[in-house]
Amino acid sequence: MPVDRVTQRLIDCGDSYMDTSWQQYLDRAIDELSGELIEIRRHLHQYPEISGHEYRTTEFLLERLQSRGLCGITPDTKRGVICDDGEATAGKIALRADIDALQIQDTKQVAYRSQHEGVMHACGHDAHSAILYGALCGLRQLRLTDGLPWPVTVRGIFQPAEETAKGAREMVAAGALSGVSAILATHVDPHREAGSIGLRDGVSTANCDEIRVRLQGVGGHAARPHDTRDPIHAAAQLIQNTYSLVSRKIDSQDAVIVTFGHIAGGSNSNVIPDSVEMRGTMRTLCNQVRIRAKEQLQQVCRGVSEATGVEIELEMVNELASVFNDADLNEILMRSGSEVLGAGRVERIPRASMGSEDFAVYLEQVPGAMFRLGIATEELRAPLHSTNFDISEETIMMGAKILARSAILWCDPHRSLDKSATAAEIRS
Repeated sequence: MPVDRVTQRLIDCGDSYMDTSWQQYLDRAIDELSGELIEIRRHLHQYPEISGHEYRTTEFLLERLQSRGLCGITPDTKRGVICDDGEATAGKIALRADIDALQIQDTKQVAYRSQHEGVMHACGHDAHSAILYGALCGLRQLRLTDGLPWPVTVRGIFQPAEETAKGAREMVAAGALSGVSAILATHVDPHREAGSIGLRDGVSTANCDEIRVRLQGVGGHAARPHDTRDPIHAAAQLIQNTYSLVSRKIDSQDAVIVTFGHIAGGSNSNVIPDSVEMRGTMRTLCNQVRIRAKEQLQQVCRGVSEATGVEIELEMVNELASVFNDADLNEILMRSGSEVLGAGRVERIPRASMGSEDFAVYLEQVPGAMFRLGIATEELRAPLHSTNFDISEETIMMGAKILARSAILWCDPHRSLDKSATAAEIRS
């Protein structure tokens, strides 16, 4: 069986990549931070803030960075941190983490359980922040002790509002990518064993379009529906037809998922309301499928409107492209992951996820890649966005080492000329 480019690179490298000493110094620097990194993660877990409200989280991270001699700035929104360190003349690589939490009740019985009612870090953003902090501090320690093998310039981006797909655009508008030539990130993965990572070239997550539907009818008495144009009846038809017809009109080999997660209408059991509002998402892996699915959804709305007499307004907002991982940057992550975890612990991800990530916004501007960091143990296997989600905390140091090593390797002046392209350039 022929091997892929990542496996071949490992074969070509053999054990030579383990011979240099800066990796050992970096590992030691991050290991010495382990207590602080776990403390940071637990503090963030105890005091989570939802998208758009990450003010204290920002202040906390900014103070911690400054205590380590790292200068950070916040955008005008006072949410999120941009932190630079390194030689001004060298190329700059960004490392990104997200900092927002979800409106989910934390049901874990642990000392660091969320202290904010109905708010929880159920997607690992607390761990992402601790990982990035560890990577930045490890790199700075090597700089202060002249342990870097060559000039390294890195930018840390602690990004708000990932869960609402607005934060990356906010940070780009605030100049987060100014002077940046590449970007890397990680996301914890509860379906992957702790001590392993997953990599995938190209499309890694789905395009995600938020759906907003307003149905305007004529309300009335529940006993006289014939005198009304019932928007709840129309909403029920719209959901049923969307779930069945969209999948019947799109090739079954082309992934498309439409899900409604919010319906609001009416306030009394015996009153047919005037209007109903619905929100959901549409996820696809291919732009052509995305276009066809949108057209089909519009057609369903028209058909239900004609059949029920209810006016239906469809709006697609917060359109988010897929994460498109650069293959050359994935090779750097492969090498770093192999050094930290062992070659057998770096796995290829066979299929793209139908989840979404606004990391894709950065990739429309510069090449980048995101790796999946395994966090599962026998005791900890709760899925993302669940009420008892937790991580194996030793993986924080693993992620920090991989990100920091990758930043150093990317800055190697002897690295072959970068042939990377942005996701936008490749899609065009």
